[in-house]
Amino acid sequence: MSVYHRGRELSAVSRQFSKRADIMHFDVVMLSRIQFAFVVSFHIIFPSFTIGLAAWLATIEGMRFITGNPIYRRVFDFWLRVFALCFGMGVVTGIVMAFQFGTNWSVLSERTGPIQGPLLGYEAFTAFLLEATFFGVMLVGRNRVSPGFYLFACCMVSLGTMFSSFWILCNNSWMQAPLGHSVVDGRFIPDNWWAIVTGPVVRVRWPHMLFAAFCTTAMCVAATGAWYRLKDQWAAEADVMLHWGLGLLAVLVPMQMAIGHLTGDYVHRYQPAKFAAIEARWETQKPASEVLIGWPDEKTQTNLYALSIPKLGSYIASGNWDARETGLDAFPPADRPPVLLPFLTFRVMVGAGLLMLAVGWLGVLLALLGRLAKSRWFLWTAFLSFPTGFVAVICGWVTAEVGRQPWVVYGLLRTSEAVTPSLTGSEVVFSLLAYIVVYAVVYSFGALYILKLLRGGIEGPGEVLLSSMGGLTR
Repeated sequence: MSVYHRGRELSAVSRQFSKRADIMHFDVVMLSRIQFAFVVSFHIIFPSFTIGLAAWLATIEGMRFITGNPIYRRVFDFWLRVFALCFGMGVVTGIVMAFQFGTNWSVLSERTGPIQGPLLGYEAFTAFLLEATFFGVMLVGRNRVSPGFYLFACCMVSLGTMFSSFWILCNNSWMQAPLGHSVVDGRFIPDNWWAIVTGPVVRVRWPHMLFAAFCTTAMCVAATGAWYRLKDQWAAEADVMLHWGLGLLAVLVPMQMAIGHLTGDYVHRYQPAKFAAIEARWETQKPASEVLIGWPDEKTQTNLYALSIPKLGSYIASGNWDARETGLDAFPPADRPPVLLPFLTFRVMVGAGLLMLAVGWLGVLLALLGRLAKSRWFLWTAFLSFPTGFVAVICGWVTAEVGRQPWVVYGLLRTSEAVTPSLTGSEVVFSLLAYIVVYAVVYSFGALYILKLLRGGIEGPGEVLLSSMGGLTR
């Protein structure tokens, strides 16, 4: 045997040994899931805020256009600076997130590309056509275009953010409940685009995400107004933020809960294993109890320290007190999702929503009684509640994504089959650490600048872009 061939043989053995050692130490699939979850959890913070903030800016500019009240102008300019920063950070984190489809999930990209590719392309086209184009007008066009066109630009940016979220939800909803396609040579080919983009799952999940964003922004606006009231600064502008934010919460949160119930109906119908995991229902029951709180133990398949209500689970799921509800025992162990995480995150999401509802309703009551600005205990409560919207959004997505495991395309493509075949655990560890370092730096600077904007408070009318750039260079 030649030296060349012997060297190739030894190299092949070495690569095989290294691969086996790598597999022994690192689970490529789990690490890739952790990496994607890390990146998308940070990214979702920005769309869940900017979608609602764009709508809020359009609303406030509309009020300024109608009434001519300069207070609305000052509030608008303040939040436009915040929006500019969050919009930019959302774009950057979104682009980084898309890289992973090629690096970590190439099989998923190859097999679902005919469907996911166009949907993601439509999202990018919408973002650049509406958001980016008219966002420039919002930043520097106040004194360069007519007031009516400026308001039109604000509405187009808001519409663009909503349409961008629509295409993303179409993509994710197809993965959650695939329809309108056929399988040709292992690839998913679209047969009915109308079913993919207007199916029963998209019709409830997209509004659910929109209202989540609206509620998140309303909570942040109210919390900011409460903070300025506590500091006895910019009272008139703070009152606008408080009254608008709390009023929107009082109206939007109940609507979001109604849409959330419809979302639960789709999970109950299309993803029964996920539904059983969220409920920590280990066995099929008739009637089914509702576990309010507890600690699911997957080893013993029991719920420790459980507080449950008989029959309530059947009524929540099926609207019938005696309905038969499917448990995890109806599915092979290999097809069952994790239980603990979806169970807990779902309840945290609901709890955060109830807290926002309580803040909104109580704030409206205090406003009607004329005691809102004087109730410092409530102002502190509203201010400290600002993260609740973000917590609810992240927990909702964790529930949705972890609950659909072990499938990446539900019922058709397993997560373990979608990962890049040549990927090694050490490579994922390196990239994950790199993401953590970069995100820590980027988010730190972003958080510090937002804090600087909040401390700077409300400024008079002016060129918002020049004001923001001056803040960055000072």
